[in-house]
Formats: sequence, structure tokens, C-alpha cells
Amino acid sequence: MDSLTTEQQELAAELVAKAREEGVELTGPNGLLSGLTKQVLETALETELAEHIGYDKHDPAGRNGGNSRNGTRTKTVTTDIGPVEIEVPRDRDGSFDPQIVRKRQRRLQGVNEMVLSLTARGLTTGEVSAHFAETYGAQISKDTVSSITDTVVEEMTEWCNRPLDRVYPVIFVDAIMVKIRDGQVTNQPVYVAIGVTVDGERDILGLWVGDGSEGAKFWMAIFAELKNRGVEDCCILVCDGLKGMAESVVNVWPLCTVQTCVIHLVRNTFRYASKADRDAIAKDIRPVYTAPTGSAAAARFDEFTAKWGVKYPAIITLWRNSWQEFIPFLDYDAEIRKVICSTNAIESLNSRYRRATRARGHFPNQQAALKCLYLVTRSLDPTGRGRARWAMRWKAPLNAFATTFEGRIVPSNTN
Repeated sequence: MDSLTTEQQELAAELVAKAREEGVELTGPNGLLSGLTKQVLETALETELAEHIGYDKHDPAGRNGGNSRNGTRTKTVTTDIGPVEIEVPRDRDGSFDPQIVRKRQRRLQGVNEMVLSLTARGLTTGEVSAHFAETYGAQISKDTVSSITDTVVEEMTEWCNRPLDRVYPVIFVDAIMVKIRDGQVTNQPVYVAIGVTVDGERDILGLWVGDGSEGAKFWMAIFAELKNRGVEDCCILVCDGLKGMAESVVNVWPLCTVQTCVIHLVRNTFRYASKADRDAIAKDIRPVYTAPTGSAAAARFDEFTAKWGVKYPAIITLWRNSWQEFIPFLDYDAEIRKVICSTNAIESLNSRYRRATRARGHFPNQQAALKCLYLVTRSLDPTGRGRARWAMRWKAPLNAFATTFEGRIVPSNTN
């Protein structure tokens, strides 16, 4: 294998050197790469035709046979390096159906993947079309770009209805606002749920478009759907302090504990504080959410109230209203606290979602919004390194979950 790799490198170097000597560009319509692509595609097509009719080109064995060659036809296909004009061989009775470049195919698969990748990064159909024109000299219309992205709709539907694991130690839920034109442009919530599997992997469970503000009633319908897809139990559900969430969850997963996201709670605290006081407030509120027990947290909060209650009563009200959903956090082992306190997974995902939707401005309908967000989802962690990294750090939290939720978290629960 090493010898073959060396030979390939030497051949590539030889071709580049020859191209430079002859003044041939590497890219472009008449470039070296276009010529090589043309030769490779035409050779592959000739090989396919030879297998189809049973003899090689110019082979006497084909004389007076049944089917035979019938010249070629010119065809331009869009590739990763730009448009390439090729000669497609034909057979006499028209039964030849090439696979490398199929009939009526004008783009190689790599081009489709590139369009999907650019769309996942937030480029509009017009921007993707302009990118191909400027970079590769290829003309791909906005309608063509839209058609390419439409090919993932069926895949998206299957993904949204796929079976899920029987139990998730933790599920994070959140929503982002997306502008959708429905008669007029309005902000509509797109709900997202991320589950932490028994193996420590982050699994995006689904995307749902709501028709109003983020609310616990809509989440109950989502939880019911997740249960129908196989999720029989969830140990801890982490949310952004939604009213009525506990009642919604208990109707689906009776043993589930609802935990207010501590990071969100602290972040919302700073919204009520002036910039000059934020550092002092951050220092004084930390003993509350790092307290070893609920009673210790209550004592620290009384001290915080005595110092800041008069100046910032809204902060005190915020914490009191969230207290029942906050204190479960204090009953858990430090390893469990690390998992449910850090919302990096869902915050990172939402950041990618917002980047893509912000570039688009608004969407013509809900399906277009979901399609864009799904393309972002499928582009995450392409190498699998993130998944492996999460799993490596999971053993200590897994032991803590298995001990705290005895009988509910066991290896046999994985699908």
C-alpha cells in the first residue's frame, strides 16, 4: 500500500510539472484537473459499456454480434472542479444504462453534497448559485439548488420518526426563534431536544416547529411523541425554567425530575443587574448554586437577598420562582452536577442553528426552516471525534447515574 501511494504521488508530481512546462492551468475549463476528470469518466463509461455488450472496443469478437457500439454523444456534467464536457458511449439498441454518469444526470454526487454543505452553513440558494459561478464557472440555478436540498426531505422525515433508546439519563430541551413567512413574517419557535445516552453520546432527538411562544403544553405533546418512539424513561429533564413543565413531564415519565438549567438561571440573573454590579453579583450568587445541600443553598440565598434584594428585587423574584426546579440539582453527586449544569452541547447546537437562520433572514414556510436546521444537524461532527470524546468522559458520570437511579440506568437499556 505504501509503494502504491508513493507511485501515485510521483505520478501527480510528474503531471503537475508537465502542466507547468506547457503553461496549462490546474483548474478551469481547460485545466489539468478537468482533463483528468474527463479521461477518468470516459474510461469508466467505456468499461461499463464493454461489460454491457460483452466485448472491448475494437475487439473482433464484437463483429456481427447482437448489440454493438453506436458512437458517442457529448454531455456536460458539473463536478467538484467545475463543468466537464465528456463523450458518453452509446449502444445500438439503446439498452445501455451507465451508472458512473447516469442518463439525464448533469451533476456528480459530490456537487450535491457540496450544495447541502453550503446550505447547512447558512448560504441562501442565490448565494450557493453565485458561489459555483464564481469559483467553478458552473451555472447552477437557484431552482436547481432548491431541488438538491429538497432531496433530504424524505431523509429528514425518516430521521424525525426513527426509533430511540429506551432510557436517557438526561434530556436537554430548548427552543430558538425563527422568522417564517406565513402571510406575514413572524417569529415562530423551533423546539429541539438533545438526549444523553447510556453510552454518554449526545443524540439530537428531533426538531419541531411550534405555532406560538415556547410553552410547557407543546412540550408535553413532544414528550408523548418521544415516548411513542421508544423513550420509556428519562431520569433528569433540563429546561430553561418553563412554567408547567413539571406537570407536562410527569404525565409522560412519572419518575422524571425536572431541573432548571443553572447556567440559564445565572445568565438571566445578570439581565436585571447593571454592568457595574455584575462581578459582585456573580461572586455572591455562586455560593448558592455550589452549595452542598438545599438548606445550605437557602441560607446562602438569604444572605444574597439581604445584600441585593432592595436594589434588585426582580433577581430575588426570579430565583424564588425557580427554586423548586433549581434545588434538585443540589441533591446529586458532583459528576451528575457536571453533566446537567453544563449546557455546552445544546448551546453549541443552538449557536450553529442561529448562524444558519440569521444568514437566511426568513423562510417561506415551516418545511424550509426545518430543512435548513436539519442540514445543520446532519453536518455536525462529521468525523465522529466529538462523539468519541463524550463517550471517553462518561464512565464516572455513568457510575453516578447508575447509583443514584438504581435499576433505571443499566447497560442493557441501550438499543
